[in-house]
Amino acid sequence: MPSRRTFDRRLKTIYTDIKERISTMGNLFVSEGVIKPYILATDSTLIKSNGKVWHKSSMKEGILPCSGIDTDARWGRSRTKGWIFGYKLHLICNTDPSPTIIPLSADVTTANVSDKPIYPDVVSCLSSEILKKIHYMVADPGYDGKKLYDMSIKRGFQLVCPVKGYKRTSKERLNLVDFYQSALGQVVYSRRKISIEPLIEHLKSVFRIDQVPVKGLDKVRGIVLLSVLLYQITVYYNYKILKTNFRRAIKYLIGC
Repeated sequence: MPSRRTFDRRLKTIYTDIKERISTMGNLFVSEGVIKPYILATDSTLIKSNGKVWHKSSMKEGILPCSGIDTDARWGRSRTKGWIFGYKLHLICNTDPSPTIIPLSADVTTANVSDKPIYPDVVSCLSSEILKKIHYMVADPGYDGKKLYDMSIKRGFQLVCPVKGYKRTSKERLNLVDFYQSALGQVVYSRRKISIEPLIEHLKSVFRIDQVPVKGLDKVRGIVLLSVLLYQITVYYNYKILKTNFRRAIKYLIGC
């Protein structure tokens, strides 16, 4: 069995490799017809750092008040949980719960990084075969931006976010408003609540990463993305062995 120091060294270097493997596994689910990627969802979630928090006032002055602080972590704000000192997991998944919801692409940043600049990266991690089949990508208001809409159209699909129209709203944006408020737009966007939101909570629960067990951005990236990859592998194993109820006994399979 490798020592803890060996694991620590590997966690610092496997980030890019694991990202590629997650994308490869996602493509495998699609190529074998397990899931259909016509409507995908993207979102992010804040994850608490390991150890004590580093208050903004001390951080600004460059003062480390005590030991045990992860100096790579940063402050980020969640609409539901408020300010959290730590990191952020970014995900893309399918939205059809039959037979199951699967992560297709993932990345990890510090908590202060907004969703908009990371969106192109997690989209580009999707295989070309998946990109050809996407019709819509649903996301929360944090992804509402012209550059992201334009990039999505160039990729061959439409980004759907909650949008509102005002007196001086451009015609181009009013078209987005009209689609979002239409019956089809509401059906498409409603897929978000039954897909990526419960998937994120399930990942946190199964792998106990709501507070990461390691410190440092490289190690956190490694351990969180390994959790996503292991989730994909266990679901795929259940698909091959059980053929039904793919999420069954995942905690048992990983020894939790």
